[in-house]
Amino acid sequence: MTSVLGVGSISSITLSNRSPHRHLSPAVRASPSFFSHHDNKIYGRRKLTVKAAETDANEVKAGAPEKAPASSDGGGSSFNQLLGIKGAAQETNKWKIRLQLTKPVTWPPLVWGVVCGAAASGNFHWNIEDVAKAIVCMMMSGPCLTGYTQTLNDWYDREIDAINEPYRPIPSGAISEGEVITQIWLLLLGGLGLAGLLDVWAGHKSPVIFYLALGGSLLSYIYSAPPLKLKQNGWIGNFALGASYISLPWWAGQALFGTLNPDIIVLTLLYSIAGLGIAIVNDFKSIEGDRALGLQSLPVAFGIDTAKWICVGAIDITQLSVAALLGLILPQVYFQFQYFLKDPVKNDVKYQASAQPFLILGLLVTALAISH
Repeated sequence: MTSVLGVGSISSITLSNRSPHRHLSPAVRASPSFFSHHDNKIYGRRKLTVKAAETDANEVKAGAPEKAPASSDGGGSSFNQLLGIKGAAQETNKWKIRLQLTKPVTWPPLVWGVVCGAAASGNFHWNIEDVAKAIVCMMMSGPCLTGYTQTLNDWYDREIDAINEPYRPIPSGAISEGEVITQIWLLLLGGLGLAGLLDVWAGHKSPVIFYLALGGSLLSYIYSAPPLKLKQNGWIGNFALGASYISLPWWAGQALFGTLNPDIIVLTLLYSIAGLGIAIVNDFKSIEGDRALGLQSLPVAFGIDTAKWICVGAIDITQLSVAALLGLILPQVYFQFQYFLKDPVKNDVKYQASAQPFLILGLLVTALAISH
């Protein structure tokens, strides 16, 4: 899910059609292509295969699905495809594929973060101008910069997805390299443009929202892309992702309507420990690929049983210690036991849909308390 309000080192993502292997790892560059171990896939106009050196990727590939998971009517879900979650139907419409890459299911926490920041400022009023400002800020944080982050992450995760989910748009060849790169650029520049507009609209002497958007974009880039690729380290990567989802949109909303102060920065960073737990949830669906390519996500490093308890502990302890929201934690804990702790791989989507609303409601309660 990587993040965010938001790429510095932007030139690093300008992958041209003339150099398709420029940013591949050495293990993959050795092969003329990078997507399947035994079967050739077509990506754009090139035939692509993957050879992951010094891993058990071949064994993993043997158990990986070649087609999208089937639903009761014999195909994947069109609804899942539009939300960008697993179980998606295969799609040929390019606009639906582009939307899938942005993973709309990941937008709500960022949009909600803006709401929390606006509420915490104490200066938001229900008039046309303030509502319009908030909507533009939500568009910047959600569809534009989170969409940029998710598309970028899918681009750099194409080797992992070729193992875990080879039917996804990029490894399956449903969208070309040039189209993916164009989408990354348009979403990034659109988000940064909206950030600059908000600074002018708010009358800021210093473009604080633009700086937040640019910083979030850089964090997204180093989270997904080599050489740093923060997601290779489960603790650092997941905290960076959690901070992006909780802190950055909150800061943007608060800066838009009020003043961003050190107390708020510290509080939201503490709350980002809960975001670390949210980020871990997404790691369970890619265990095989992470293990094959040497990424130390927490489920790979500690095993599924330990990682699932780290996940729920980070969320629940944070809410108790930061905001003492016992009333909102109890239903959240119920759904953790009902779905996530029973089978975090199978029930990750059900868990997020049922339990996470109580987390983001807790954020709003905290924000309203701050404003008063």
